[in-house]
Amino acid sequence: MACSFYRLFLIVSISAPIYCVPPPRAPSKGSPCPSSTRSTAASQLSSSNTNFAFHLYQRLILKTPDQNVFFSPLSVSACLAMLSLGARSATKTQILQGLGFNLTHLPESSIHQAFQHLLHSLRVPGKDLDLRMGSVLFIKKELWLQTNFLDDVKRLYESKVFSTDFSSSSTAREKINSYVEKETKGKVVNLIQSLEPLTVMVLVNHIFFKGKWEKPFNPGYTSKSSPFLVGKRTTVKVPMMHQVEEFAFGVDAELGCSVLRMDYDEDTAAFFVLPGQGKMRQLEQALSSRTLRKWNHLLQKRWIEVFIPKFSLSASYDLETILPKMGIRDAFDKNADFSGITKRDFLQLSKATHKAVLDVSEEGTEAAAATATKLIVRSKDGPSHTVVRFNRSFLLLLINRATDTILFLGKVENPTKF
Repeated sequence: MACSFYRLFLIVSISAPIYCVPPPRAPSKGSPCPSSTRSTAASQLSSSNTNFAFHLYQRLILKTPDQNVFFSPLSVSACLAMLSLGARSATKTQILQGLGFNLTHLPESSIHQAFQHLLHSLRVPGKDLDLRMGSVLFIKKELWLQTNFLDDVKRLYESKVFSTDFSSSSTAREKINSYVEKETKGKVVNLIQSLEPLTVMVLVNHIFFKGKWEKPFNPGYTSKSSPFLVGKRTTVKVPMMHQVEEFAFGVDAELGCSVLRMDYDEDTAAFFVLPGQGKMRQLEQALSSRTLRKWNHLLQKRWIEVFIPKFSLSASYDLETILPKMGIRDAFDKNADFSGITKRDFLQLSKATHKAVLDVSEEGTEAAAATATKLIVRSKDGPSHTVVRFNRSFLLLLINRATDTILFLGKVENPTKF
């Protein structure tokens, strides 16, 4: 009897607006447990997620050299981990090993429990920061699913499940795109351009981030047209934000880069990493969980005069061309074994789409008034300070420090390209 391979569609969509306005001064609530109390599984999850983030980044820059890069490694890894619940044999092993897990040292059940704990920790609401993450399965009405798979994705990943009519691909596409647009507050639109006729399931992982600087910029000190070096010779004009403040800062002499940490709240921060002229490739090749630990140790509070461009980024990736190069091969061909999802049909992953949107902008006149005096006094009469100008290619990492998780990772090559 001839067998048909039905299609799985894996989607990851993210949106991360960063608004440079002061947070309300209220005590932080609901912080996750300190890192010293986290389990071994959580610690290994953090290390594996970090290494996966940098490996995926290194693959993305090979595909799009000298271009802006922006994505959510956590969103991709959580989506793949959830998919692995329904994978079997080599398909499952490749997904989990591709995510960086050593299955000899960390059982599969511990991996999913660690993800469950991590995602629950990140969903704790806070006044200073809006971080929303979720997973959704859009499933063909006629598809008979394994009960265990449905129970596990709901329990471990808090995934929602929607029965969907895929007989009309345009109707299904509109339903999914509308859902994603709503969950990302209008930032990610028209995520799916088309659906194959044999599509029976679409997995969506979405994350929305809105952060407020603990020490905001004053829009009144933003230069409307400052030079930013693109490549070796080209210069573009960008709005450049500016302030003098006390920040965590350090210089990595080994990699020849400066690292600036700007906090949102006590748990979440942005790391801006500026390599020396011509040293971006050296920096990119050295990225690892060890490098990130080193940066955390070398940072010290000091007075910094900082110049950072005001910009927006948008990036889309077809991960089905990248993940096989990271060892996740069988899921995309006829060797795929997703019998943990359904035993009646043969499923194969046909497409993995990732779209990311980032806004770094200023809002709020109250913030400008509150910080104007500080900037003038400190820049003229305050202590001596280091000047850091992010006026050429730099890296940006948004990190949840409570769980040592990279939420977003990117490279700004040209801040005028959206």
